[in-house]
Amino acid sequence: MQSKGAIPPHLPESNEQNLVVIEAFLEAAKRYARGGYDVIVDGIVGPWFLEPWKALVREHYEVHYIILRASKEETLKRAVERSKLDRKTNIELVETMWEQFCNLGIYESNVVDTTNYSIQETVSAVQEKIASRAALLS
Repeated sequence: MQSKGAIPPHLPESNEQNLVVIEAFLEAAKRYARGGYDVIVDGIVGPWFLEPWKALVREHYEVHYIILRASKEETLKRAVERSKLDRKTNIELVETMWEQFCNLGIYESNVVDTTNYSIQETVSAVQEKIASRAALLS
């Protein structure tokens, strides 16, 4: 087995690595689902990475695509408070990612605005999206 150095996931050259990561956690999620478990996968998955998820739908798995998004100001505040990176780098990354998720076109109705939500309110909003089937991928 050949190993490769990790590439920071926000860099354009990390695309192949990011796809491998998605495929790995999709395989784990499928195994749990086949075992009878409800599975929630939490990660940064933009619409540009939805094809592997749509493939799961074609395999008859139920897949909901829900985006948790706070205002830009709140997102920056939260990120800076928990950052492992220096402040300048963290702000640049968050601003780039926020811009990528600020207008999702056909997926905008899949967004839960968490700006003023507690953790429990966020969980409830996600549960409501799932129960209403409003964010099902097809």
